[in-house]
Amino acid sequence: MARRLANRIVLITGAAGTIGKTVADAIAQEGGMAIRSDLKGRAEIALDVTSEQEWIAVISEIGARHGRLDGLVNSAGIGTLGTIEETDFVDYRRTMAINVDGTFLGCKHALPLLRRHGGSIVNLSSISGIVAGHNLAAYNASKGAVRLLSKSVALHGARLKPSVRCNSVHPTFVESDMVEAMLRSSADPVRTREKMTRDVPLGRFARPQEIADLTIYLLSDESSFITGAEMIIDGGLSAR
Repeated sequence: MARRLANRIVLITGAAGTIGKTVADAIAQEGGMAIRSDLKGRAEIALDVTSEQEWIAVISEIGARHGRLDGLVNSAGIGTLGTIEETDFVDYRRTMAINVDGTFLGCKHALPLLRRHGGSIVNLSSISGIVAGHNLAAYNASKGAVRLLSKSVALHGARLKPSVRCNSVHPTFVESDMVEAMLRSSADPVRTREKMTRDVPLGRFARPQEIADLTIYLLSDESSFITGAEMIIDGGLSAR
């Protein structure tokens, strides 16, 4: 059976993280070329997603080497716990810079390559971009911004010939390094995990491979008529 991403070139940010690595591995398994980027020393391509100059350099290198780009997965992100009163402005700005600015810069600077032959952008948002939490002020703000930014990019990309699709993915809690770090920052990690698990009707956290499977679908031709969508993968949490 033909692999779904055969010969396609896809750039992944945050590729050293749990979700980013799983997505990159899945792209390779589906016959694509996964270009893995992360902070210096963490992946084959050094990329601080908050740096416009680094984005320009990375996209220029991909253009010089391959002449095209077929997909972009903006997976780089951080999680921040804190109510509006508890969250320092510095932490808020850092969260917005990585989660929102990094996604904006990726979409902006990858589009000239993506539009050459058409392509697909997948932005990793979160169910926290749709459903708020009292202690997720910065994270909610950033992931909500990614959701609507993705729709704007999708509407622009639909006007291009060939078109560039853009969708956002909204997982609930994932068995990942980021969620583990957020749990460790809570007053009682064990109790917090138990409460978070109870909030999910299916009674567990999402598996990284489940997020990767949805991402592959959005990168492939199977989703050729899907753009501007928010793809919820939350075990039923937002159905309440």
